[in-house]
Amino acid sequence: MAGGPEKMVSHSDAPLTQSRETGDINPESRQGDPIVNRDKSTTSFAKSWNHMLAGGIGGMTAATLTAPLDVLKTRLQSDFYQAQIKASRASIAAPMNPLRTVAFHFNETMSILGAVYRQEGPRALFKGLGPNLVGVIPARSINFFTYGNGKRVIGEYFDNKDSPWVHLSAGGLAGVVTSTATNPIWMVKTRLQLDKNMALESGSIAKRRYKNSLDCIRQVLRDEGIRGLYKGMSASYLGVAESTMHWMLYEQIKRSLSRREERLALSGRPKNWWDHTVDWTGKFGAAGFSKFIAAVITYPHEVARTRLRQAPMADGRPKYTGLVQCFKLVFKEEGMLGLYGGMTPHLLRTVPSAAIMFGMYEGILRLLNTPA
Repeated sequence: MAGGPEKMVSHSDAPLTQSRETGDINPESRQGDPIVNRDKSTTSFAKSWNHMLAGGIGGMTAATLTAPLDVLKTRLQSDFYQAQIKASRASIAAPMNPLRTVAFHFNETMSILGAVYRQEGPRALFKGLGPNLVGVIPARSINFFTYGNGKRVIGEYFDNKDSPWVHLSAGGLAGVVTSTATNPIWMVKTRLQLDKNMALESGSIAKRRYKNSLDCIRQVLRDEGIRGLYKGMSASYLGVAESTMHWMLYEQIKRSLSRREERLALSGRPKNWWDHTVDWTGKFGAAGFSKFIAAVITYPHEVARTRLRQAPMADGRPKYTGLVQCFKLVFKEEGMLGLYGGMTPHLLRTVPSAAIMFGMYEGILRLLNTPA
């Protein structure tokens, strides 16, 4: 050929080009550069920790705002309060229709909340908040960190980030890791919430069993050993189904909202008041609704977990010794309603809590320019 044979240039010999506007190296000419790849890896690793930060802040805010309902839920799940409720219901002779039953249960729940305030003071509504926050912040940080990065890694490996089974896998992994790491904290929180200042025992006012969190840990280790700190672990693992279902439903609703936004943009139609409402509240509603569905379906594990973490009886023996035994005994003594004790305050707490927590999580990730 006239110009002589063309010189074959390997990728490693390719010259770096500069941008005429900025003088910067053209990224396209450095796709195989190990320095560029290392920078991308470092950036990805740094952004992965943003999930932990966002989850921790979201969990802390939600737990603080809904602490009174968490105390109420825990007490209603215990057998002490269920016995009181059963006695009060025995005075009602005529059966109630479903609507009256819901109204009666709601009033019953609110009356117990008022009784806690009157008998034990306003501080009792936040009893256990200290260990709760000590548990919530690492629990939510670990959960969101594991889920966010698990979804990314699994999705990239199988090249299908938005698949429901990817969300299920990441949610299950996050639930198992979180439950294992934080079970001792939740056990202490439950014991403190059930440690009543004004409980009547044998006609006298009982004294508090635990002075504080450290005293609770000391007594548990002394009387029950290290295994005592992991009571309720089996029920916690059963509860992984709830968090996994919640994540999957939330992701699918988010995906539907994104498709709705794309269709609206393609149509060219200006947004009306409903479209703006969905923009502002869509993800909050998605988090709350998905939590409601998941909590109702899997709620009995919450009761079992609380019962398994209760302090031993007066003779030192635990009333509930295992997950299956706990379910059988509760069903035998209290019927099916016993397995759903405390569900009303649980839903009143967890639904807005999930909306607050996930809303803050998404907002903080957006501020940190990290993909959810």
